[in-house]
Parts: sequence; structure tokens; C-alpha cells
Amino acid sequence: MKHTKLPSHAGVGFKPEHFDTITEKRQPIGFFEVHAENYMGDGGLPHAQLTRLRENYALSLHGVGLSIGSAQDLDRDHLIRLRRLCERYQPESFSEHLAWSSHDTTFLNDLLPLPYTRETLLHVAEHVDQVQETLGRQMLLENPATYLLFAESTIPETEFLAEIARRTGCGLLLDVNNVFVSATNHGLDAAAYLKAFPLTYVGEIHLSGHAVTKDETGAPLLIDTHDTQVADPVWALYESVIARTGPTASLVEWDDNIPAWPVLAREAQAAQVILDRARRPAAA
Repeated sequence: MKHTKLPSHAGVGFKPEHFDTITEKRQPIGFFEVHAENYMGDGGLPHAQLTRLRENYALSLHGVGLSIGSAQDLDRDHLIRLRRLCERYQPESFSEHLAWSSHDTTFLNDLLPLPYTRETLLHVAEHVDQVQETLGRQMLLENPATYLLFAESTIPETEFLAEIARRTGCGLLLDVNNVFVSATNHGLDAAAYLKAFPLTYVGEIHLSGHAVTKDETGAPLLIDTHDTQVADPVWALYESVIARTGPTASLVEWDDNIPAWPVLAREAQAAQVILDRARRPAAA
């Protein structure tokens, strides 16, 4: 099953600061991605810009507010707004996070982790089914960046994601920076994690920057900040993934401390070089 209609090229997250430059002439970008929740109003400048952008580029909608991992029911009104947004722009892809961010009427500005248990798996699968049925389209589910592990977890994250995909027919969004951040924080091997990752379900890949800090013991603590360039170890992991998957739609996320357009475009070009290298036939 094809898990996305996105072109197998490098894309970037669209930022309004770059709109004039992007629309001045065609950019060497495979697609743009936007956060769905920023476009759930009926009109205004955001929609005017996105409509113009959509005329010339493939589009990925990336959700941050569905709270797929919540123990409560999904917000039906939010789902309906999301369906209308998908109907309006007909994006090549829609994705969300394996995380939760709301409880009762409290909405948290964060993507919080889940214990990986059979109960959680069944609950997440039910929510993914509901999203796909409501939207009338397949979704991609993204692996999280985490800063703690749950003692009650009984299923490795890679197996958890694979089983969700098998049960629901959803695809996966592999965030390579999240893999590096989580592995470093938990003292695990990022390469081993990727070796176990169910790459056959991957429809899109994310790349981004992170902050390097220390915990109370002085051990490295990485924070998924999306506010700087992609780190060299993340590029190396990404190249190892592309060597196995072949060219796959790959997005550079940069959501804070937004740089000038040429800086972001260079990050996308760095990903494109790796994708193009994977397209070349091996030397005889």
C-alpha cells in the first residue's frame, strides 16, 4: 500500500515570513507542510497564502492537536474542522503524533508520551480508525521524542507502531531527529532502533534541529526544539534510512527562531542531495 501521495523529494514547513520569496519564483522544493490547527478558521490571510501556495506545490497537513493517545474520546468538533480543511485543500498527506495533549477541558501545549501496553495499543488503534474513517483518507502516525520511559511499558516502540499500522492500515511518519533525541536521552542505540523500525509503512520522514542540555546528573539531555539546523548525527542516521528505503518524501522542520529563506532552503537541499544519491544506479 502506498502511504502518501507526496513526491519523494525534500520539502520544508511553510512559514508566512517566507511567503513573498517563495511566490516570487518557483522554488526547488518538493512540497510544503503546514500545521493543520493554524488553518482551521474560515478565511483571512493564512488561507489566502495557503491557497496561493497550493496552486504550485504538493501539500502535507501535519496535526498537533488531535491528542491521538488521550484516554478520552477524540474531540469530534476538532475532527470535523480537520475534515473540512482536508476537503478544502486536498493535501497529498495528513499526519499526526503518537502522543496526547489534552484531558477533560485542559489543553496542553506539548506532545506527551504514552506507556506502550496492550491497552494503550487498542485505544490508539481505535482513535486512528476513527480519524481515517472521518477524513476518508489514510493518515501517517509519527514516532515521538521522549524524555522519560514508563515502567509499565511492555511493547517496544517500534513494535507498537508496526502493530498500529497493521491493525488500522495507517502509514508511519519517521522523525529521525526524534529517534536521535529519544535514544540519547534514554541511553539507547539510535541505529539499532532504526534497524528495528517498520520502514515498509513509512510515507514521510522528518528532520529537524534540537537543543543539547544536561539533566540533574550531568548526563546529556536533548530537547526537540525545531529551532536550529539538523545535527550531523541526524544527517548520518537519515542517510542510513534512505539507503534502505530509497527516496522518500522528507521534510525539514524549523518552527522557532525562523531563519531567512536561503538558510532553510539549504537544509532542504542537503536532504535532496541524499535523496538524489539514492536514485543513482550503483556503479558496476
